[in-house]
Amino acid sequence: MTFQWDWGFAFQQLPTLLQGLVFTLEATFFGSLLAFVLGLVWALARLAEVPVVSPLVRLWVEFVRGTPLLIQLYFLFFIFPSYGVTLPALETGIIGLGIYYSAYASEVYRAGIEGVPRGQWEASLALGLPLRRVWGRIVLPQAMRFAVPVLGNFVISMFKESAILSTISVLELIGQANIIGAETARYVEPLTMAALIFLVISYPAARLVRLLEARTGAA
Repeated sequence: MTFQWDWGFAFQQLPTLLQGLVFTLEATFFGSLLAFVLGLVWALARLAEVPVVSPLVRLWVEFVRGTPLLIQLYFLFFIFPSYGVTLPALETGIIGLGIYYSAYASEVYRAGIEGVPRGQWEASLALGLPLRRVWGRIVLPQAMRFAVPVLGNFVISMFKESAILSTISVLELIGQANIIGAETARYVEPLTMAALIFLVISYPAARLVRLLEARTGAA
């Protein structure tokens, strides 16, 4: 049995795939926001060296990084409802992506903060600058110069890895492609078109991140 590519069929499915792309972009955008905010919280909590709190946050970060995202999503979507915590599939996916990538973002923030020369800390404190101003005007801006390009790569990774949300019934790009394949018994066209859509978006985004790395000197 031979397979013949059908361009008419492929383009006919494009509107449905683009509907799935909307969910993919939503998951990536809101998941990234959640990851970046939580990541900064985890990093600051670890660097503060607060008894009990800092070791627990460190353990939490290692736990999230050391377990597969798929298992974390399954717990959020299939097991947590048994304990009264029920959320729609898309919101569950956003939370899952955000928590997972926040653990990695926290390491980036921590490395950026620790990369600020200690002399700048000492000089700022010697001048009597408020601690909030030291963090907001001196430390974090320099840390972000290192962190932003890396976080940009995380966004691209999250965009591509959002395909895993189809396993918890989110009708994102790959989820829609699978439905088309199941209904028409033709998987090649929708999956290929979905892959091309990922490529068309992720490749230019990766080039922009590389340009940002060069401009900030973080490459």
